[in-house]
Amino acid sequence: MDVHGVCDPRFDGVRQAFVRNFDELGELGASVAVDLDGEPVVDLWAGTADRTTGRPWDEDTLALVFSTTKGWTAVCALLLWERGELDIDAPVAEVWPEFAAAGKDSVTTRHLLTHQAGLPAFDESIAVAECHDLDYVTSRLAAQAPRWQPGTAHGYHAITYGWLVGEVIRRLTGRTVGQFFRDEVAGPLGLDTYIGLPGQLHGRVARLQPLDLERVPPELVNDPRINAIVGAFFDHSSLTFQVFTNPPLLAGVEDFNTAEMYAAEWPAANGVTTARSLSKLYGQLACDRVLSSSTLDAATTPQSEGPDRVLVLSTRFGLGFALPSEVVSYGPTGSGFGHDGAGGSCGFADRRAGVGFGYVMNQMSVALGTDERVRNLTHALYAALGEG
Repeated sequence: MDVHGVCDPRFDGVRQAFVRNFDELGELGASVAVDLDGEPVVDLWAGTADRTTGRPWDEDTLALVFSTTKGWTAVCALLLWERGELDIDAPVAEVWPEFAAAGKDSVTTRHLLTHQAGLPAFDESIAVAECHDLDYVTSRLAAQAPRWQPGTAHGYHAITYGWLVGEVIRRLTGRTVGQFFRDEVAGPLGLDTYIGLPGQLHGRVARLQPLDLERVPPELVNDPRINAIVGAFFDHSSLTFQVFTNPPLLAGVEDFNTAEMYAAEWPAANGVTTARSLSKLYGQLACDRVLSSSTLDAATTPQSEGPDRVLVLSTRFGLGFALPSEVVSYGPTGSGFGHDGAGGSCGFADRRAGVGFGYVMNQMSVALGTDERVRNLTHALYAALGEG
C-alpha cells in the first residue's frame, strides 16, 4: 500500500497501523491526521476514493462523516453560550416559540445538547428528501411531544440532534448552523470542513462503500453488546428501530452519495471534511483555543450517562460531545471528547495530552461506537506518547 503525506518519525507507529488497516481490515480509502500541542505531526492518506471509477484518495479528498458532525454543531452552540448570546438553561421556546407545543415549554438547550429532550425519532414517517428542507423538518419536531419527560433520561438523538440544536442557532443568529460554522469556526481556522457542501467541491468527495458483511470479525458477531443493539434494531416496536429507520437510513449509503445530500444541512449526520481539518479543529480545542478553558471544562463534564434509551448500552455525553463510555473510546487512557461517525470516522481532542485526532474513510464498517481501525491508530498514537 502506497501511503502519502507526512509523519513525524516519533509517530511512525501510527503510519504502520494505518498500513495494517489496509492490509488486514479491508480499508479502501482513508486519511488520518494528528495535531500535538496545536501543530500537525501526522497527515497521511492512501487508497481509493471511488471504487467505481478508480479515483485515488489524494491530499484533498473529502469524506462524509455522519455523526462526527455533531461535535462541530456543539462547538457552534458553545461559542454562542460563551459569548453570552445563548442561555443553555433557558427554555428553547424563548427563541423558538413554536417549540413550546405538546408539553415542551420547559425543554432547554442543555437538554438538546445532552440527548435528554425526548425527541430522538419522528412520530410519523419522513422521507430522506423531506429532511433536506430545514423549515419542514424543524416544524415537524416542534410539533411533537417528547417520548419521555425531558431531563429525566437520555437517548441518542442520532439525526434529530442537529436540527434541534441547529434551529436554536438559526433563531438566535439568523444563520443556519452550516453558515455559522463556516463564518465563525471553519473560516477563521482555515478548515476544509462543511455542513452543507458548496457545489463546486462535490467532485472531491469520496464515494461511500457499503458494509462488507463477509469481513465482519467473528468477535463482533459474538459480542453481547453488538447482539443487544442489533436485537433492538430489528425489533420494530423499539425506539432504536424508529430512530434509525425513519428516515430509512438502514437501507444503505446511496442516499449519502448524492449531490442533494452533500448540499443539504443535516447538522448531526452529513458533515464533510478531511482528516487534516478534523484534527486541526480538535487540536485547537485541545489547547483551549476556539473555546475557553472554562467552557471546555463545562462541556466535557458528564451531563447524561447510563443506559441509553436508543443505543441500549451505557453512554456518556457532555454538552454536545460524546465522552468515553461502553460505546465510545478515544484511545487507551480513557480520556478525550469528540464524536464518532457511522461506519468508522472519528474526531476527538485530549486536552491532557494536547492531542487532536482526525480519521475519515469511505469503507463502512459494522463497529459499534469506536471502529477497530481507529483503535489501532489511537493505540499507536498513545504508545508513541509513552501512554500505550
